Amino acid sequence: MPGHFHVTSALNRESIAAHGLDWRRMGAAPGIAGSPVPEQEGCFLAPDEFTADFFVRMNAPGGPVDVWEVSGVSEEDLLQSPEGFAYLPGVVPPERLRLVRTQHSHQAG
Repeated sequence: MPGHFHVTSALNRESIAAHGLDWRRMGAAPGIAGSPVPEQEGCFLAPDEFTADFFVRMNAPGGPVDVWEVSGVSEEDLLQSPEGFAYLPGVVPPERLRLVRTQHSHQAG
């Protein structure tokens, strides 16, 4: 089963490492699209690193971002948000996550 990817502020790294991806714990930083509260009851996932780069570039809050690989997700597990993005309802435990990249995004000014 190929991995999926989640992009988030690097400020969330400690919480994710300890608790996994849990939309109820959002608070250290806004979502990658800039929302201060969860947009869905789940975690947005990209199907590949190319798509994850779209979210790295989006980075509305600015600052360094992390890209996490999420294992054990099948396409049937995903739902679609009204905006057309895939998300996994529920919590992803830390043992199914691997930090694959951290970087500064470059926003056009």
